[in-house]
Amino acid sequence: MDFLGAYTMQSQLTGSDESTFLYHTSCPSCGSSDGNSVYSDGHTYCFVCNHFDSGQPSDDCERPQKPIMLQGTPTKLRKRGLSEETCRKYRIHKDGDTLRMHYFDKNGQVCAAKVKTKDKGFWMEGSNADHQLFGQNLFPDKGTRLTIYEGELDAASGWEAQPKWPHVSIPNGAKAAKKSLQRVLDLLQSYDEVVLFFDNDEAGRQAAQECAELLPPGKAKIARLEKYKDASDALQAGDSEAIRRAIWDAKTYRPDGIVDAKTLLELITTPTPPADHDYPFQGLQLKLHGIRYGELVTITAGSGTGKSSFCRSLASHLLHRGERVGYLALEESNRRTALGLMSASLGRSYHLGEYERTELEYAYNSTIANWNLFLFDGFGSYDPDTIYSRIEYLACGLECRVIFLDHLSILLSGLDGDERRMIDVTMTKLRSLVERTGIVLFLVSHLRRTQSDQNHEEGARITLGQLRGSAAIAQLSDTVIALERDQQDPSKRNSTTVRVLKNRHSGEVGVANELIYHLDTCTFEEHEVTPDFDPTTDFG
Repeated sequence: MDFLGAYTMQSQLTGSDESTFLYHTSCPSCGSSDGNSVYSDGHTYCFVCNHFDSGQPSDDCERPQKPIMLQGTPTKLRKRGLSEETCRKYRIHKDGDTLRMHYFDKNGQVCAAKVKTKDKGFWMEGSNADHQLFGQNLFPDKGTRLTIYEGELDAASGWEAQPKWPHVSIPNGAKAAKKSLQRVLDLLQSYDEVVLFFDNDEAGRQAAQECAELLPPGKAKIARLEKYKDASDALQAGDSEAIRRAIWDAKTYRPDGIVDAKTLLELITTPTPPADHDYPFQGLQLKLHGIRYGELVTITAGSGTGKSSFCRSLASHLLHRGERVGYLALEESNRRTALGLMSASLGRSYHLGEYERTELEYAYNSTIANWNLFLFDGFGSYDPDTIYSRIEYLACGLECRVIFLDHLSILLSGLDGDERRMIDVTMTKLRSLVERTGIVLFLVSHLRRTQSDQNHEEGARITLGQLRGSAAIAQLSDTVIALERDQQDPSKRNSTTVRVLKNRHSGEVGVANELIYHLDTCTFEEHEVTPDFDPTTDFG
């Protein structure tokens, strides 16, 4: 359980979220000497092992208190690097073997003291009922820059290194930082800039991010120390410059995904490169203006319409141009894939009929032996995570810039669950993989049944809305290419209409060309057709 979980539990049990930290003590669960925190409503929470005890409010839950007043005297803390003047300003007093760091209420009266012992034990005396930050009483309620630290001695160290600017600290550490700053939002919003100078550890970094999100965009900055855990450590090392540099170099916090457009000069002014490859068919090339790395291209059609043949034609075209190609055909063996690619390349139907070994060896030496081709040995259904990792290995380990995945449905066939949700997740991962690796991914996807009497195997026109399973396929693809063919009409069964359904690059959609497939040569012959773009159907 984290602090927020514990705090939520506490609120549910007591009906209140106004409990106040009192002191640190030992933990009965993990044995930590000071990790357990005691609060005014009786609950305890250990920040070491996350042990939570709801407790019960009682008269004796607080330590016996003396009337809170200034105790001890301000003294130079030589080992800490703090001058007497700084200690006097912040009311950091030495009282025997303890340090007392005094808190003040809104009226400027001392109300509480953080007591710290030589063995690093500490507790809070009194009550910081106004929820004031340490040192808040020393500075105006508004100004240019406010620097907030995780600990009292860090704030004093900040002042020692960079005086004149306000330096304050939260009262109860990183885990309670967000809650502490929520209570003083008026103060934070009245400063032009708030620098969060928390400890250089995981808890400090997380707390800084959580607190930064409380403020309007651009107001919060996060300071980082490279060599030290916190400002106090830097001052003890005599490195005041590190503190000053961390403050002045603090980065404006922006949540992931938000970019200041003024930082995009290089990106915007770099000329857009031409396409990395041309399509092998002129009509498709005129529509799509080439094959570009970093894009996801979906190819769809009815069953038996020629999606795999079309992919093999594209792949052999790219392989002949020296491209490194990864090919994952999940519905066929590597022998069938290799023979199909050889057939598309040489114009011989090596995957059909009988060929002598010498003929096949010649074809192999003319194609695959010279290609940078990598296949996936995994016929049938595979866990999608395995496929993602293999694609990433092809892209990053083997430097394949073009990858074919045939097809999406078989990738999910071994999974149980809602098909739409599974496709959403899969497409998101594939899109992320494309963005991360910079490859072009050709993805084969199936269609859902039509609502008319004519089905896709009979040449029915294809729209984006007919992609099987999820709108995410269309949304996350840069390009969608549909193949339409009437397999039942003897005069048309070898003729495929190629239709561009989506084209993020230029927006040009509609019929690209007609391809006649020759079974004896395993090649496509291109015929030009009259474009017939219809926005009422092509975007359907």
